[in-house]
This record gives sequence, structure tokens and C-alpha cells, in this order.
Amino acid sequence: MANIKELKKKIKSTKSTSKITQAMKLVSAAKLAKAQNNILNSRPYARELESTIKVVSALVQDYDHEYLHEKENNKAVLLVISSDKGLCGSYNSQLAKKVRRFLDETELDVKVYFIGKKVRDLLASTYNKGKTYTFAKSEPTFIEMEHVGVELGELFTTGEVGKVFVAYNIFHSAIAFDPEVKQLLPMTLDQTEKEELKEKFPFDFKYEPNPTEILNTLIPQTYLSTLYTALLDAVAAEHGSRMSAMDSATGNCKKAIRTLTIKMNKLRQAAITTELSEVVSGAESLNG
Repeated sequence: MANIKELKKKIKSTKSTSKITQAMKLVSAAKLAKAQNNILNSRPYARELESTIKVVSALVQDYDHEYLHEKENNKAVLLVISSDKGLCGSYNSQLAKKVRRFLDETELDVKVYFIGKKVRDLLASTYNKGKTYTFAKSEPTFIEMEHVGVELGELFTTGEVGKVFVAYNIFHSAIAFDPEVKQLLPMTLDQTEKEELKEKFPFDFKYEPNPTEILNTLIPQTYLSTLYTALLDAVAAEHGSRMSAMDSATGNCKKAIRTLTIKMNKLRQAAITTELSEVVSGAESLNG
């Protein structure tokens, strides 16, 4: 059984841990506020841009772009966006399970690239691992993500790979996220979607300067916007998950402190009772 001195040391250590987890929770909360604002502002633009591309590309006749080409190539690249740091609950483990399931079930020969090292470290060494991107700060800027997107896009346009995917956690709230594997390239519409859009828009639009120039500009922007939005989702989900995990850790520390304090008080009371009994017994023996 632990003595009073050992319990005091445990209480002191647990209080120190509680201060750390509380501080980490507050830092994550501040970062989450900014990240949540970024993703909520970015999503409508990305969705509207993607929707516009689908409509215009379905209506314009005889248009072709290299990002729309289906390729007879069994190779693919998967970019996994995870974190460099831990202490964020199941954020990385759930994404790793999703990626592992995708790699096990797909018939494609997939090479896996990474932003963040945690999922890379969790994946088995049997998977074909490519490069890990590093940046000046923990969260890459749009320009840095643009460089990543261009590099992966060149693998697709040169025919080195036939598909480009991204794996990330979709942010819902501070306590909710979902791991997702999404195809970035090729940006294709199946025939059913095209027919539905043609029925919905039984007319053509007026374009300025012309549909080819517009699509040649918007399609690469849509690809890069989708990739960057995936990063913003991942960042917001990470901060939300870490804030929630640190909140739970702080609560567990407080419970542990209460339990240890009660145990220490019981031992102290037992020691006092024992001492009193010894004093009384000694006094009686002297009077005896």
C-alpha cells in the first residue's frame, strides 16, 4: 500500500500534468477558432467552383483538358494529410485505418505520399511509401500546397500515374470528424451526371472570353482549391480533436487528484488514530 509521502508525490505530479493539459486545451481552442473560420469560409467557394466546372464542362461541346483524361494506367498516388504531433485522440488512428482499408481493397498500385508523419509511422512497412512533404511551419500555406498539387498533377499529366487521391479527416465540429479518401484526378463526370446536367440546363451560356479559356483556367484552380480545402479540413479536425482530448485528460487528472487526496486523508486519519491509541495505552500502563 502506498504511504502518505508517495501519495503526495503522485498528487503533485498529477497537478502538474493537469496544468499542462489545460494549457494545451486553451492553445488548441484558440487555433481551432481560426481553423474553423478558414474551413467554413473556404468550403462554399470550393463547392461552387466544383459545381460550376461540372456544369460548364458538361454543356460545352468538344472540350478536352488533361485533368479530365481517364488513363489506362494501374498506378496511383495517395496523399495522406495527418499531423506531426500526437495527443489528439483518435485523429490519426482513424485516418490510418481508413487508408489501410483503402490500400487493402483497391486493385491499383498505389504509392503513398504524406503531409505529417503520424499516419506514416502507423502504416505497415509493406505499403509503397513515397516522399513526406515538410514545410517552414507546421501548417502549410496555400502557395506551399500549390507546389504539392502541381507536383502530383505532373505525375498524372505525364502518365506516370493514372489517378491521384487525397486522404484526410473532414471537420464537422470540435468533437466530430470523419476520415475520407477522395479522388482528385482525373476530374471526370460519368455519362449519367452529364445527361442530368444537360436536362437541368437545356440551354448554353454566354462566355467571355470563351469557354475553352475559362475552363483552362478554372479546372486547375478547382483541383488546387479542392486539395487546399482538404488541408483546411484536416487542420481544423486536428485542433478540435486535440482540444477534446486535452479536455478529457484534464478531467481525468482532476478525478485522479480527488481519489488520491481521499486515499491520503484516510491514511493520515488512520495514522493519527493509531498514534492516539498508542498514547492512551501508554498512559494507562503508567497509571496501572
